[in-house]
Amino acid sequence: MTIRVLLADDQALLRSAFRVLVDSEPDMEVVGEASDGAEAVRLAKEQAADVVLMDIRMPGTDGLAATRLISADPSLAEVRVVILTTFEVDDYVVQALRAGASGFLGKGSEPEELLNAIRVAAGGEALLSPAATKGLIARFLAQGDDGRDPARSDRLGTLTGREREVLVQVAGGHSNDEIAERLQVSPLTVKTHVNRAMAKLGARDRAQLVVIAYESGLVRPRTD
Repeated sequence: MTIRVLLADDQALLRSAFRVLVDSEPDMEVVGEASDGAEAVRLAKEQAADVVLMDIRMPGTDGLAATRLISADPSLAEVRVVILTTFEVDDYVVQALRAGASGFLGKGSEPEELLNAIRVAAGGEALLSPAATKGLIARFLAQGDDGRDPARSDRLGTLTGREREVLVQVAGGHSNDEIAERLQVSPLTVKTHVNRAMAKLGARDRAQLVVIAYESGLVRPRTD
């Protein structure tokens, strides 16, 4: 299956570079380019994109608003958004995850990381840059208040003990293989627990599980 990729960035030079990289892969192709969020939403629908590489800062409708529009549109339920940002520690990134993005990646990432992000997102998983995951959300939620959502805290009661344990590990930025090793279970068992937690908590994907873990108070924000 060829992964259909839409590029959304207001810098034409960057779009061109991403196009060359993506089109060089046998399992993916660029199906459109957008210079703002509104155009990205329109093209995602017209071109039946699988993955949108979304710049978070664009004129007019920015990447955050576009991500919300895509996530809220039932006809785009299968579209996955990967946020591209110059600054990995960025309040907007957390808001984008809350809005339904499948993850984010720094623009300074290696080409193979970007290609892997596309494949991971297209496969229905979430990609969270390890360097950013372990500190970004904690620092963001520690600003002003702890970001706790009582409604989401109550919903944690639907999780089993093992599902809560796995959720804590997911919030720490650990992969299924790492969690399996830590908890001494199989990666398949971890994946099952993650999928059940997503279903019970109404999370679109793994990325939103990380946010929920902090917003519910299950994991405490770091202040360092």
